[in-house]
Amino acid sequence: MYTAYVTMVEVFKTNITSEEKAEEILLSLKREFPLYKANFDLEDCDNILRCEGPNAIEVNMMQAFFEAMGFWIEPLPNEVS
Repeated sequence: MYTAYVTMVEVFKTNITSEEKAEEILLSLKREFPLYKANFDLEDCDNILRCEGPNAIEVNMMQAFFEAMGFWIEPLPNEVS
């Protein structure tokens, strides 16, 4: 029997600029949101955080999480070409 898995993805603009801080945040994210997979692209001008999970990403909870750590994130619009 074949089971399809749907993955939801959200991409955020952030004010994270250092690799060290990004690694620290990824560890905290893994503890707080264990079902999410996340990574940073700090070479992008928007310092991108990409999160994926089995359900819709809780944007408000993610923003509150980052705010509590002294950072901000902003979801980027979903653009379909």
